[in-house]
Amino acid sequence: MEKIFCGIDWAEHHHDVALVDNEGVQVAKLRISDDRAGFQALVELLAEHGDNAENPIPVAIETPRGLLPQCLRATGRKVYAINPLAVARYRDRVTVARSKSDAADARILANILRTDIDSHRPLPGDSELGQAVAILARAHQDAIWDRGQAVNRLRSHLREYYPAALAAFHGTGTLGLDSAHARAVLAVAPTPAKAAKLSRARLRALLNRSGRLRRDLDIELDRLLAAFHADNLRQLPQVEEAMGHRTKALLDQLDAACRSVDDLAAAAEKAFLTHPDAAIITSFPGLSSASGARVLAEIGDDRARFASARAVKAYAGAAPVTRASGRSHVVSARVVKNQRLASAGYMWAFAALRTPETRAHYDRRRARGERHTAALRNLFNRLLGCLHHCLQTGVPYAPERALPLAIPSAA
Repeated sequence: MEKIFCGIDWAEHHHDVALVDNEGVQVAKLRISDDRAGFQALVELLAEHGDNAENPIPVAIETPRGLLPQCLRATGRKVYAINPLAVARYRDRVTVARSKSDAADARILANILRTDIDSHRPLPGDSELGQAVAILARAHQDAIWDRGQAVNRLRSHLREYYPAALAAFHGTGTLGLDSAHARAVLAVAPTPAKAAKLSRARLRALLNRSGRLRRDLDIELDRLLAAFHADNLRQLPQVEEAMGHRTKALLDQLDAACRSVDDLAAAAEKAFLTHPDAAIITSFPGLSSASGARVLAEIGDDRARFASARAVKAYAGAAPVTRASGRSHVVSARVVKNQRLASAGYMWAFAALRTPETRAHYDRRRARGERHTAALRNLFNRLLGCLHHCLQTGVPYAPERALPLAIPSAA
């Protein structure tokens, strides 16, 4: 039976399509536009060569993102995202002249599926809700990183002319530079001269309007007034005023970043809590709605995506890499990994230390001589394997089964 494989060389405005049979002979090629008409032409070309719902033609493409891959996935066919570096290595198998063209790359992509389809995995078939959670959780994480960059830019600028602001608003949390209190005060007093003119009543009103403080308000007012009236080095008046204008512009950017973090956090949490896997994910120690959404975003809800728990551990970078050759045997941390999942996993394992069984597991690894990061990575590795099992079986987390050696036996 003849089998057809499809390769698509993706570009911004057009895409080259190539179809090859199981002997490697190119049976069709086409250049399509990046719009609905082009997608319809692609579907018709595939149908002409035997594509149907029962036996869809697999497609190889260099990117998993964009409208074209997503629309192909929506048709129910298997779509394989092939790394461009891998395509370059395959290209060397068919030419030594280093020639390259979009049409030839499309043919190479189709032949990759023909010869090595078992070495590549199709894009996961995540549900629509799972994909929505992934978009929101990643956007929330990006917004947090953007907010951090905005804070760093503002802090660097204030260091040049406004040391009192850095003394007043330091660290993170209630009175960090990204707090509502700090932004409200700096918006009214963007220069040391204006800060020194703030009265106690005016400062109290600003703090109250921006939210309730966790500590005693009078003590905080005394601290802020002392910082604003301290004897510090100053820029020339006109220079200081100009730098104050730039501070206002940086505050506008920081305000927008903070609003984005809050809005995306609420949207991600709302979508995550409606997902069927949310109850199982949040049953694990250290996983809240926010961190649980990030974990779900990266592992998805396609149960066939990972062949085993070992595969998802490698994907997350929790499993080590072993390099053995001759007398050399080296075990090291994995560098190539899903950085978002690895970042979420570090915070997950750190937050999980609050529970006795996970703390006991961490302490046992530390007693063996492991550093803090290595012990946390091992804990993440263990919890991630348990999460894979729980999602596959549909049961919540049980500490007595996940970490039996860390549960003290009954007397």
